[in-house]
Amino acid sequence: MERISRNDRACWVLVGGRHRLGRALAEDLAQDHDLVLTSSAPWDGESWVDELSKIARIRRLRWDAENPDLVSRMMADMDTLQADGWVISGAVILAGSFPESPLGTWTQEGLEATWRLNLGFPFLCAQALAPRFAEGSCLQVLLDTSIHRPWLKRLPYSAAKAGLAALVPGLAQLLAPKVRVVGHALGTVLPAEGSDAAFLAGRTLLKRIGAPADLCRAVRFAAASPFLTGEILTQDGGRRWVDR
Repeated sequence: MERISRNDRACWVLVGGRHRLGRALAEDLAQDHDLVLTSSAPWDGESWVDELSKIARIRRLRWDAENPDLVSRMMADMDTLQADGWVISGAVILAGSFPESPLGTWTQEGLEATWRLNLGFPFLCAQALAPRFAEGSCLQVLLDTSIHRPWLKRLPYSAAKAGLAALVPGLAQLLAPKVRVVGHALGTVLPAEGSDAAFLAGRTLLKRIGAPADLCRAVRFAAASPFLTGEILTQDGGRRWVDR
């Protein structure tokens, strides 16, 4: 059962809650939640957040994986939220990048950058959030269907997500019984500009790509399922069962 903060609404943190899937999830959850949204960049000019503030309490934070003081910044922000009366009962870690880096192009700097954002940063976010959760909270982590079938042109990214997948059952054990932990291995949703959406849809059993609503439903399902923890829910339209 979700703990209620001010305004008789549950409060959730969305790490990477600014663009694309993060924004879609924020707009969905704001209907009945107060939200803490994080971004690596300043929040100037995000008028859609101002609109959400008319129906929900919104707090905007800047958590940048490249900031050498990131850990102390996150801890200070969580202290401030607690002092201001925010009772955190859920969080979704969405932040990440999707770089193409085929074999032969790898460099030490490039690998470190990919792993810092897609692996190290979520680990640090989970560490900062864990002690602040209310009893019965649910931490959710966005993964990728590449944990089942690695993207060959994106192996460093796929390796990062595979490592992140280990965080789900590990944290579920460390945080039980107070907090549940659930992962989401998502297939193609909101493909990059220039992608062949018809081709991508044809590589699934369901012959369609995903939609933000698919993730929103799954996140709400996981949050409302008190006997679910340590599991990774896959939504890829059956992509991993289709021959390459």
